Amino acid sequence: MENKVKLTTMVKTSGCAAKLAPASLHEVIDTLPLQTDERLLAGFETADDALVHKVDDETVCIQTVDFFPPMVDDAYTFGQIAAANALSDSYAMGAKPNVCMNLMCFPACLELSVMKEILLGGLDKVKEAGAIIAGGHTISDPTPKYGLTVTSFCKPKEVWQNKGSRVGDVLVLTKALGTGVVMTAQKAEMIETEETFELAVESMCTLNKRAFEIGKKYSIHSATDITGFSLLGHSYEMASASEVS
Repeated sequence: MENKVKLTTMVKTSGCAAKLAPASLHEVIDTLPLQTDERLLAGFETADDALVHKVDDETVCIQTVDFFPPMVDDAYTFGQIAAANALSDSYAMGAKPNVCMNLMCFPACLELSVMKEILLGGLDKVKEAGAIIAGGHTISDPTPKYGLTVTSFCKPKEVWQNKGSRVGDVLVLTKALGTGVVMTAQKAEMIETEETFELAVESMCTLNKRAFEIGKKYSIHSATDITGFSLLGHSYEMASASEVS
């Protein structure tokens, strides 16, 4: 589909680069009263990719939410990338996504056909994950944004968390790093070959489903989703939660 407006021209920061800086985020969160409940098995304290809530002795509910502004101009591709990003949080927690809801911020100046393409991109990626979209919420906003809430269920012993890393563990990356750098370079017209951009887009559209399935065959001590806080930032979160260095 040919968009009349390039989506990336409508944003100042795109993708996970639009996240609030960790220091600023913690400056606020650390001053809030911490809710405690014996059913809440993972929350703010370990900076996990999702919350873990105990339903009963055999089942936990894992919930996450993620959305961001576009880093590509094609609406359908943006929908795919945003959905894959949100679903990745569930995979990083060791759970297969079950049900999702759309989150959409949409400018009045864009044609509704653009919204449809974004939602179709997200829908196709959710279907690929074997999950369903059961609704959502949309507001008018000058800056387009899209993402999902994702709910999953699994057994308590199947959950992966930030904490649990041990000295001597092998660090396994499921995708190449640097897509954010490529997207920034593309926006600044500094990409030397279109192939570099296309490979980055392909990576961002790829679900971590296969990596999740392979990981379930092994004893995983800890896991996380590397996004806006970079390898260093997320590694620091894992080390802090695991009390190792």
